[in-house]
Amino acid sequence: MKMLLTVEFPLEPFNTLVRTGKVGDVIARILEAIKPQAAYFTEQDGKRGGIFIVDVQESSDIPALAEPFFLNLQADCRFRILMSPEDLQMAGLEELGKQWA
Repeated sequence: MKMLLTVEFPLEPFNTLVRTGKVGDVIARILEAIKPQAAYFTEQDGKRGGIFIVDVQESSDIPALAEPFFLNLQADCRFRILMSPEDLQMAGLEELGKQWA
């Protein structure tokens, strides 16, 4: 299933990695390991951040996606399940609406 992985990077150790010229290598290694379908870097709540679309087959896949960020960047990671428009159409909202009306 597709999940949205949002990552918030604290100032350290990210600043040190930038100053030493190593941040690009660390990010490249993480992206190679997690193989996101899409990856974007942005600001989140005044901090550096990243947004990644990842495929999760089993809940046990989650540590392999989060640990590289935890261990290398001391980052905070959050996962959210994603639905495509087709997924939403198959969700049975009309039936649920009738059941819970």
